[in-house]
Amino acid sequence: MIPGGGQPNMQELLQQAQKMQQDLAQAQEELAATEVEGQAGGGLVKATVNGSGELKALVIDPKAVDPDDTETLADLVLAAVQAANDNAHQLQQQKLGPLAQGLGGMPGLPF
Repeated sequence: MIPGGGQPNMQELLQQAQKMQQDLAQAQEELAATEVEGQAGGGLVKATVNGSGELKALVIDPKAVDPDDTETLADLVLAAVQAANDNAHQLQQQKLGPLAQGLGGMPGLPF
């Protein structure tokens, strides 16, 4: 609802929507280019993902490799990847959260 009961300026709304779309695309590009790391086992296993959550690298310290206990290594890998994805999610919230909140501030839109 517009203060004073007037109708929203459609040109202005369109410009705001286009600006938000550009900002969102830029933020997504920045996320894809930014890498975050997660680790497990005190750093024995490290996973690197980009801000979009795509696994980019996995480093396993030789000390973590025990041929008789591959289950522990698998658990460490899963934990490191999950930690990296958690960090990527936090990064997404930081980059995209303010843009999503901006949708509610556009006059005339039912958000």
